[in-house]
Amino acid sequence: MQAVIFAGGYGTRLGEETQTIPKPMVEIGGKPIIWHIMKIYSHYGIHDFVILLGYKGYVIKEYFANYFLHQSDLTIDLKSNSIEVHNNTSEPWRVTLLDTGQETQTGGRLRQAKAYLQDEPFMLTYGDGVADIDIAALQRYHREQNKILTMTVVRPEGRYGVVDLERESNDINRFLEKPTQGEQWINGGFMVCQPEIFEYLQIGDEMPFEWAPLEKLASSSQVKGFRHEGFWRCMDTVRDKNVLEQLWQGDAPWKVWE
Repeated sequence: MQAVIFAGGYGTRLGEETQTIPKPMVEIGGKPIIWHIMKIYSHYGIHDFVILLGYKGYVIKEYFANYFLHQSDLTIDLKSNSIEVHNNTSEPWRVTLLDTGQETQTGGRLRQAKAYLQDEPFMLTYGDGVADIDIAALQRYHREQNKILTMTVVRPEGRYGVVDLERESNDINRFLEKPTQGEQWINGGFMVCQPEIFEYLQIGDEMPFEWAPLEKLASSSQVKGFRHEGFWRCMDTVRDKNVLEQLWQGDAPWKVWE
């Protein structure tokens, strides 16, 4: 199975952190947050990634282009122009990096990924959120529900729009910009999609995936919510980054890998 990661946003609320690098490259514990996300998936046997680039996407390209070099001990013979590699600790990842346009919205970015995906279900998430989610359980739940999209839903801290989640069936019927009352859940990323999702993306690059495509899927009863009661955090602000950094120095809940 492949995993698609949105990595094209500006990350303006991170201030100086994203003036020279894109948001997914902001580091937690000396590693870009996108690395942490990929490690979560890799722990569950998903090693094939399609990363959808936009703002300063070349920084992400350069990071992965030089990843093998940075993860190895080297002997460089300048006279013979040769490099001997020692103790490589690189990851078993295959990474496809797509420049989807700086101003392209998430719907347009995902639509461009179709040519690089196999004709089978795939994972989809954002390049700024980590969780201690059980990816294997999420995959099983998706297969059981027989819907086009399964979305991991999490409890918000009170600053996000919410999803209208049916208590018994876990159907997602609509999306609310602001909380009203009752039990509140939000889109936590970590989605599983059927290839049929591209039928809902016959739009231009200016359409966010979270607007018309998701609304149409939900109104067609094609979205299920996978309730995640554990740890989840989106790195949206400098405060979020600092919280994640502090957690990493201790017992980071999302570090499911060894």
